[in-house]
Amino acid sequence: MLIDSDILIWLTRGHVGAQAVLGKIKPWRISSVTYIELAQGCRNQQELKQVKQGLLAADTEIIPITANISSRAMTLIDEYALASGLRLADALIAATALETDLTLLSANTKHFKPIKHLKIKGFDPEA
Repeated sequence: MLIDSDILIWLTRGHVGAQAVLGKIKPWRISSVTYIELAQGCRNQQELKQVKQGLLAADTEIIPITANISSRAMTLIDEYALASGLRLADALIAATALETDLTLLSANTKHFKPIKHLKIKGFDPEA
């Protein structure tokens, strides 16, 4: 399972549903793009330290952007950016899931739904 940024953001906000879903996933796997998005969202060094400690405590594997992931993301942008509004970060995250044959866990299924062959598990924060 590849965990999208939004699930981890819900977790940092104390969302019980996100905590329950993530508690069942071992190991956590995220794209390096997700790590960057989480780090950019931090307001200070203390928050960044908490993010890093949380990822470490969950024994998180951060999957780097490889040449294959980059190439797949370019193909996804060519195919879906104009038609569906696919953006850079989502293209890289989707490409990571596709290249590693992982299901993507995301609350933003709308962003990823048009992508052929991408396995998606939706998370509904309102449920």
